[in-house]
Amino acid sequence: MKLPPPLPGPSSDLPTWSRLGRRRKRSEEKDGSLEPPPPPPEEPPTMERSLEKMVDPTLAEMGKNLNEAMKMLEDNQRKAEEDNEKRYSRKDIPGPLQGGGQDMVSILQLVQNLMHGDEEEESLQSFRLQNVGEQGHMALLGHSLAAYISVLDRERLRKLTTRILSDTTLWLCRLFRLENRSAYFHEDDREGLWKVCRLMIHSHYEDYSTEGFNVLYSKQPMIYISSAAREGLGQSLCNQLGLPLSCMCRVPCNTMFGSRHQMDVAFLDRLIKEDAESGKLPILLVANASTPGAGHTDKLGRLKELCEQYGMWLHVEGVNLATLALGYVSSSVLAATKCDSMTLTLGPWLGLPAVPAVTLYRHEDPSLSLAAGLTSSQAVEKLRALPLWLSLQYLGHDGIVERIRHASQLSQRLLENLKNQDFIKTLVEDEPSSPVVVFRFCPELTHLDKMLHTSEGSVITGSARDVCDTFNQWLGEQLAQLVPASGVDLVELEDEGTCVRFSPLMTSAVLGTEVQDVDQLMDCLKMKVPVLICTLQLRDEFEQEVKRTVGLSYVEDVSWPGLGVVRYEGQNKDKQEEKEMEKITSGLLRKLNELESDLFFSLGPEFGGKKNCIYIGMIMEDLDVCELVETIAATGREIEENSRLLENMTEIVRKGIQEAQVQLQKANEERLLEEGLLRQIPVVGSVLNWFSPFHASPKGRTFDLTAGSLESTEPTYVSKVQGTGVTPPPTPTSARAKQRFPGRKLFKRSVRGSDGFSETSSVSHTDDLVRGETQLGASSAGQGHPELPEGGVHLTEEAAEDSTGEMVQTLGNTDTNSEEQESLR
Repeated sequence: MKLPPPLPGPSSDLPTWSRLGRRRKRSEEKDGSLEPPPPPPEEPPTMERSLEKMVDPTLAEMGKNLNEAMKMLEDNQRKAEEDNEKRYSRKDIPGPLQGGGQDMVSILQLVQNLMHGDEEEESLQSFRLQNVGEQGHMALLGHSLAAYISVLDRERLRKLTTRILSDTTLWLCRLFRLENRSAYFHEDDREGLWKVCRLMIHSHYEDYSTEGFNVLYSKQPMIYISSAAREGLGQSLCNQLGLPLSCMCRVPCNTMFGSRHQMDVAFLDRLIKEDAESGKLPILLVANASTPGAGHTDKLGRLKELCEQYGMWLHVEGVNLATLALGYVSSSVLAATKCDSMTLTLGPWLGLPAVPAVTLYRHEDPSLSLAAGLTSSQAVEKLRALPLWLSLQYLGHDGIVERIRHASQLSQRLLENLKNQDFIKTLVEDEPSSPVVVFRFCPELTHLDKMLHTSEGSVITGSARDVCDTFNQWLGEQLAQLVPASGVDLVELEDEGTCVRFSPLMTSAVLGTEVQDVDQLMDCLKMKVPVLICTLQLRDEFEQEVKRTVGLSYVEDVSWPGLGVVRYEGQNKDKQEEKEMEKITSGLLRKLNELESDLFFSLGPEFGGKKNCIYIGMIMEDLDVCELVETIAATGREIEENSRLLENMTEIVRKGIQEAQVQLQKANEERLLEEGLLRQIPVVGSVLNWFSPFHASPKGRTFDLTAGSLESTEPTYVSKVQGTGVTPPPTPTSARAKQRFPGRKLFKRSVRGSDGFSETSSVSHTDDLVRGETQLGASSAGQGHPELPEGGVHLTEEAAEDSTGEMVQTLGNTDTNSEEQESLR
């Protein structure tokens, strides 16, 4: 077989290209032209060139076909992947993540819309915005710096976090009078207690790290908390530690001696002894330096002695711990420095946003602290203290003490003003520096017992408690709405009920509360207390008046802060349909709100209200309850009669139309008989009518809606004047409606002196007119009249008709003048 000649390669042309390149280079160097372009890069050998070099053309052709087939398969697969990717991005990827991302401006605009988008909808509600000052900016800067510092190398990060943690721990211990304590920084203010309790379990049960819950069977651990502690604290502690609820013991507060919001130490001692004798192991006691509700401090000194006696750990929490930074500290709070651990919430106290809480605990074995989670080997977790580290340096000792002192002064100012306010009861402990003030509206027991039909004035029944709680809730909501910078809120106490709480340590730094806000709060309180007293005094009178009025029923609702609740039952004895009653009630509410009065009428609360009832709110001044109830009854009767008239109108009109059709048909038959048969023929009738016209009077029918009768129209055609019909009945009004002067509101009970003048002014004016006419008649008659006997009956006048069409008849007997005026009224 003869082989083909070898293909010319690139090496055969190399001398020619090299000589041409040298000549060109020399000419460019002589001429001073630019440098020659670099030679084109050698293309990598492709599959097509490799196939061209193959000797066998059949194999080369087969390779080309295979290459084309592979390209087609790869193109189809690539198109399918692109289609799937497009389809996936359209359906499954959320809108903000599609495409190549968004710019920072649009993202920040989205955040701003999410923060302030619903402000228009919440304009009616009290919207509190946190006051972020410069110290708050330092705290926010700390979070950003923590994220930046976390990317440093390990050794530099370890040194920096150790310095930040040690500095912050030392500063807090010196500020709050503690020594040799370690610090644990956590986001949830309950997390420190969880870790401390875990530390106690590890210290009392040596094999707990290896055996787990099996070691707890022999001696069940017991944790004691006060019944006045915050709600859900014990349950959350058991859930985090995996303990049954039987490990949690709630200690009651004092019932005989001392504050009712302090832990009963004697009862606690008995509980611990009983648990120890039954084979249980007491390990932890949680005490309060300011209970969440009333702000009272437990007897920490005696509790510490009890814990040392039984080998227990004492943990303290509460806002009163902030006063440890002041120069003067009460003895009850100063005893907290001897406790084993305490939790400080510096964020609300100093107005620092997103600052972690701190639990300062007595130093134990480092291995146990690590096992309990109080310390961590991760340097990044130690950066939690960075925002607090920056903020404390910015504020300094003077700034920290000034903010805590300012909050204490605000509470003391409010407490001094409340002591001079009537009908206000304060629930504060004997310590003068308590930063929490709790008060409630407490009316006189005689008024309250009279309102609720209690037999003994010193006993407050359950319904009386509910009524007072409702009014105190209304008072707290009104104060929070009128003075939002005060930060007052509502709190439920087991013995006292609903109370209003003012805790400036938790709100003043955030809301920027000042002295003028406290003064404004007192002004609003003085304005609302008379409203509460007046409403309470008239609730019973309103109830009795409603029960005496026909067509109304009184609805008992102790959760409604107002005068009371009334339902219009209607004039029919049978129960009306619910839809009809809803229409009458809605119309009655609309009519009452259109009246010129200071009362607030509504259909009740949005949730939990009674159906088809009118709720009457607080009253501002002395109210004429009888006039109010009669107005409600009269307005309800008017609406009911109008609705009944509209319902009967359809049936009346239908019957009138049917009767008119029958009468018109009879009239047509009579007309045919009168005209005769010939006049009905088309051509003959026209000729006959032309020669002898037929004159017939037009007859029609008119329907009187007022009388409901069908009448003839012949009188109208004769007199050519349309009749007026029967006068409709007058609109029902209240029987006790009295004359109201311009600008005076309805339902106002006048003073005794002005009441006689206002109610008898029209009658007295008529008497004066009659007496004037009598005197004129007597003077014009001269001396012709005989003298009247002494003490006899005088002239009897036939009074003229006034502008409204009512007749006023005045008698001349002066002895019966007052009785006549009362009858006319």
